[in-house]
Amino acid sequence: MKILSIETSCDETSLAVVEAKGGRTPFDLPQFRIEKSLVASQINIHRPFGGVVPNLAKREHLKNLPILYNQIFGTGNKEKTLWDKIDLIAVTVGPGLEPALWSGIEFAKELAKRNNKPLAGANHLEGHLYSFLLKRAAGNKLKASESFPAIALIVSGGHTILLQMDNLYRWRKIGETRDDAVGEAYDKVARLLGLEYPGGPEIEKLARLGNPKVIDFPRPMIYHRNYDFSFSGLKTSVRYYLATHPGIEKKPGAKADIAASFQAAAFDVLSHKTGRAIYASGAKSLLVSGGVSINKALRRRFQKDFGREVKVYFPHRELCNDNAAMIAAASYIRFVQGKKYRPVAQANLNM
Repeated sequence: MKILSIETSCDETSLAVVEAKGGRTPFDLPQFRIEKSLVASQINIHRPFGGVVPNLAKREHLKNLPILYNQIFGTGNKEKTLWDKIDLIAVTVGPGLEPALWSGIEFAKELAKRNNKPLAGANHLEGHLYSFLLKRAAGNKLKASESFPAIALIVSGGHTILLQMDNLYRWRKIGETRDDAVGEAYDKVARLLGLEYPGGPEIEKLARLGNPKVIDFPRPMIYHRNYDFSFSGLKTSVRYYLATHPGIEKKPGAKADIAASFQAAAFDVLSHKTGRAIYASGAKSLLVSGGVSINKALRRRFQKDFGREVKVYFPHRELCNDNAAMIAAASYIRFVQGKKYRPVAQANLNM
């Protein structure tokens, strides 16, 4: 099956053409081949505002969607030939910014109508969850028998979620953030330190130069018996530290130490809660996804903490951030189950 997928949930416009096969049963992992994958970033548009402005995001999506479409399909015979091979159009319906979501949905509806193709909505979070299946190295074939049961951790700007997965199709959410997601905390701490948006890459870069043991920031909810998270208090602790140490960020190396200490506290919480879930469930693997999973220090930490006990899977680095290829994967896995989301924006859609 060949899928044209569209992603416009936030500030990245993306189109992809993905070939999918297999996965007809929960223990038959599907195989994906990305034929085309284009992403138009809006970071420079939103950077002056320190975050994503929904109506600006919508405007840019409306501008970028036809451009990306033309880059993939071209015109004339090339366009017709490719459309003859497309079996399904998939589009993100949530979660995300509602104006941004509608821009992609309306574009997908028009394409489906014009080319007489079926249209399926897709869950953005399921896209992140399944992104580990995409772009595997040659010969690196995943086996369901070696991967499930699994614990999945989704870490992004809007979500921090722990899932217990019996197989590729069946899971239950066992924990999530009660306030700020870890990626949101990164952005807010970056703003406190005067760093550019998006804050994740800036904090990661600065933390490499600092000492993570200089400041003992709190580890919120780390010893709570549940699997929920809270990062709002950690962000507030950084703000109070700066307020009680006026001018500290101007001292040589101090800003790097703050970034490193903040990141260490966030990682300690993520690792502790995830580790408890792994050992309690008897998981064979850990699936880590979402925008924050691109962080090299986080990858090293999880491999160090869990790599000897379970298989640890991350998406290819270029597929950690929002992209349409992962939307194709999510829609295909629902398709083989006979399920799909309606093409209607659901800003608060969850797992």
